[in-house]
Amino acid sequence: MLDINPKLKVLTQEQIAKVHSDAIKVLETTGIEVDDPHAKDLFEKAIGKAGKSKRIQIPKDLVQWAINAAPSSIQIHDRSGNPCFKLKGDEAQDTVFGVGCTNLHFQDPADDSITPFHRQHMVKAAGLAHNLTAYDFLSTPGVIQDLPPETADLYGILEMTANTTKPLVMLISDFESFHPALDLCEHIHGDLADKPFLIPYVNPITPLVLNVETTQKMDTAIGKGLPVIFSNYGMSGATCPITPAGTLVVLLAELLAGLTYSQLVKEGAPIILGSLPAAFDMKNAGSFYSPATLLLNLACAEMMASYKIPHCGTSGSGNGWGADLLAGTTLCINHFTSITGAAGMVPFVGGSFDSLVFSPEMVVYADDLIHQSRSFMAGFSLEDESVGFDDIEAIGPGGNFMMSGLTMKYFRDSQFSSTIWPFLTLDKWNEKGQPKASRLLKEKTCDLLNNLTRPQDKEEILSKGESFITSL
Repeated sequence: MLDINPKLKVLTQEQIAKVHSDAIKVLETTGIEVDDPHAKDLFEKAIGKAGKSKRIQIPKDLVQWAINAAPSSIQIHDRSGNPCFKLKGDEAQDTVFGVGCTNLHFQDPADDSITPFHRQHMVKAAGLAHNLTAYDFLSTPGVIQDLPPETADLYGILEMTANTTKPLVMLISDFESFHPALDLCEHIHGDLADKPFLIPYVNPITPLVLNVETTQKMDTAIGKGLPVIFSNYGMSGATCPITPAGTLVVLLAELLAGLTYSQLVKEGAPIILGSLPAAFDMKNAGSFYSPATLLLNLACAEMMASYKIPHCGTSGSGNGWGADLLAGTTLCINHFTSITGAAGMVPFVGGSFDSLVFSPEMVVYADDLIHQSRSFMAGFSLEDESVGFDDIEAIGPGGNFMMSGLTMKYFRDSQFSSTIWPFLTLDKWNEKGQPKASRLLKEKTCDLLNNLTRPQDKEEILSKGESFITSL
């Protein structure tokens, strides 16, 4: 093989075996708490009665059975039924990115003002995901604040469905809306299981609790034949041990518990596993992503690859006060390492202020960053044709390759390329009035939001969905 394809590797096989063994030790000794009586019954049918305690110790053999039973690849389609991407439980997985997730506020790119997240903002966020080519899917980008809580999630998933044909990752804040949201999607689309475009997202309570809402959501989604993302969020020093090793082991134990439960519900149920490891600021009582936690994300991805289970990881969003230098540093590390590492899904691009505020500018900035990271990952070839011996011989010492055969063939591919910023020399920058990069990003974002293309069936879907919600 003479193709250069960069790859980032974190764990050795020995280290993978150690982390797995440590997680099994936690499951067999400490165990997990299972709040839902039905979920507890499923575990007890497999391992025997646990008495009145909610604590379940999961044996190694049952975990291994679940690892073997879960599918190693999941084909995801768009809303029109076309194959979109395949989630593969190996390190050859192409990393896919989504716009999200569940922010409570919206930051206007025109003036940076922050307001509560409204239905109109769901439309804009979905439109960005639909129009920007680096994004492969849309995750719930916000919690609608200008509608009653009992219908806000339903209108949210309706606007997501109507404003993009790309696959959807569904996060439902109100448990009572979860089942109706799936019914709404079935009403709009028909069968959801045949060519799945909708992926419900659930998470346990860290540390080591399978709560009622999570297991019941899994029951419902698996019952409808949908793939499920089971992801946990841990803060080192708060909900997880403060050491990276302790955080990795606790979060992995939770993931293996969720995997085991999914297979007890239905053997062969498609599931995607991953973590959002974060650090905890003891002084300000807030969470943030750090280089160490982003390294944990890659370690988790490699653990999933060792199990041949599709992975869903962190997006590096949350740091920053909008699309600023603070956010940019974390996004660069996260997206670049995700693409060069073993990360599968990166679902939540666009949040700032600890993921409380949705920033369209950050989505647009990250689109450019993802494109350039993928270009890096594409690598290059060392084949003789690429070396260009004929050109080298023809031009010889002291010449130049401005008009050589290979230059004429490839010069367009080698030019500076950004979806946001032009290449400006000092003279050209002065001629244009010394523009700020931040201003060009704002202009690009506002222009996109003012000229979004929509799916042709948007109005039909909105009408059909609104009638369904009203009937409830």
